[in-house]
Amino acid sequence: MPSSLADLLLRQSPDAVIFAGLDGVIQVWNPAAEAMFGFPAAEAIGQDLNIIIPEPFREAHWTAYDRALAAGDTKYRGQAMPTRARRADGSEFYIEMTFAIVKDETGTVLGALAHCRDITERFERDRSQRRRLRELEAELERLQGPAATP
Repeated sequence: MPSSLADLLLRQSPDAVIFAGLDGVIQVWNPAAEAMFGFPAAEAIGQDLNIIIPEPFREAHWTAYDRALAAGDTKYRGQAMPTRARRADGSEFYIEMTFAIVKDETGTVLGALAHCRDITERFERDRSQRRRLRELEAELERLQGPAATP
């Protein structure tokens, strides 16, 4: 694939595409990542991934990141994984991420690739539906009352 096509695909991807090297420093940050996280590429590239990881999740993230790079694979490869992320303004939101460990032609691990999608609306809608279901179940239980039990 010509590099110009690869560049076009990266720039026009509807999902945020992020690549970080072995040290966790961001090397690739596409326009969708700029829009989603609020960091311009010039600001994000060269920073470590902590700029988008909420503080409570950082330790677990780095443990899993180091483990995956050392193994040369991740158990989450190809699986959409929901998590929380942090925007440039400090606000948090829900994303779905897929991961891959990137290797060169000799099999040497170069870093990790992530594709991210904002799922905040879906997450909030699902949470609202679960809350409503619990309310309806409680109301049904109340209406059935003790007479419904044998």
